[in-house]
Amino acid sequence: MHIAWLGKKSPFCGNVTYSREITQALLGRGYQVSFLHFDQESSGQELAPFHPCPGQEREVSLPFLFKSQVLTIPSPRSRRLLVEALEHLRPNLVHASLTLSPLDFRLPEICQDLKLPLVVTFHPAFDRKLRTLSSGTQHFTYQMYAPTLARCDRVIVFSNLQRDLLVRLGVAEETVAVIPNGVDVTRYTPGPSTIKSTLGARQLFVYQGRLSLEKNVESLLKAWRLAEMGPDRKLVIVGSGPLEQSLRMFYNGDDTIQWLGFIEDEQRRIDILRGADAFILPSLVEGLSLSLLEAMACGTACIATDAGADGEVLEEGAGIVVDTQRVTQQLQIILPILRDHPEMTRLLGQKARRRVLERYTLTSNLAQIENIYQTLVKDSASLYAGSGV
Repeated sequence: MHIAWLGKKSPFCGNVTYSREITQALLGRGYQVSFLHFDQESSGQELAPFHPCPGQEREVSLPFLFKSQVLTIPSPRSRRLLVEALEHLRPNLVHASLTLSPLDFRLPEICQDLKLPLVVTFHPAFDRKLRTLSSGTQHFTYQMYAPTLARCDRVIVFSNLQRDLLVRLGVAEETVAVIPNGVDVTRYTPGPSTIKSTLGARQLFVYQGRLSLEKNVESLLKAWRLAEMGPDRKLVIVGSGPLEQSLRMFYNGDDTIQWLGFIEDEQRRIDILRGADAFILPSLVEGLSLSLLEAMACGTACIATDAGADGEVLEEGAGIVVDTQRVTQQLQIILPILRDHPEMTRLLGQKARRRVLERYTLTSNLAQIENIYQTLVKDSASLYAGSGV
């Protein structure tokens, strides 16, 4: 089967990781994949003849005017070039990992004209309650996208909460498939780590993600300072974003906070997660954090807010769930408890690993996606055969 995948390869974000993980796994299972993404190198690009073989990927770039971790603005030529690419490639199915782009809203029409089944994965973060400006904005995103999603053949979301929200907004229940993010549990595993000796830390607490308003990292930093954890306990901040410089300037001089920036090397990120006593995610809004799942798979105790699906992931004792409205106050209490009771972090880490193995493996994720592909391609073939097309 030949899949045309429309997603992101840069800048780094959860969508990039999702697209990379799924497409590489599909290639490993013998699929042909054409990866279409926004890239300025597409100007004047000519599509050479393509005869896909099992396990082969073809890359096609589309021009854009603006691209960030959150939003992509395509160039006026992008729609035409996308149609031409799909006509040339002739895939069995299109899977779009939506990039929050104006082109997203044209995909159902494009695929219907080309008689191609369309699967979309809808990523935007959300909060189950409209408690903040960020959660209100994200809820509006769901409202804005719902009419377009209703015209897709299948919409993949990461949690029951997202499904219920889209159904309330008019997307047919049978259209929405809940397939959580998945982790490769053969790569992300508990194991030895050198990070504590490198940083000179007795205990290590980690945040990994974007440094932006909705991630609420400032509340974590305030709680860390108020908790007075001691000089041999370290808080590691892994990631970059628009708030990085201001946060670093404000907390400059605090040697217990280590700013490691964005780390591209996956094995180094795994080493950090394996060595961490706890992983902390203080977000105001979320979808389903892949960083959280990676930490859990490494056997790390996890603390996260109840935003998005993260509370669902940690429910029933798989981790500690805090309220988005009281992050600083709650972490100020929780951090010293974990510091003084290391046996608690070990137990929580074991429970976190078990939860991932039960619900969030990449293998299970991919099996469900494959089932959708096979069903839609079969249905599409029957429909057009019956209509004489």
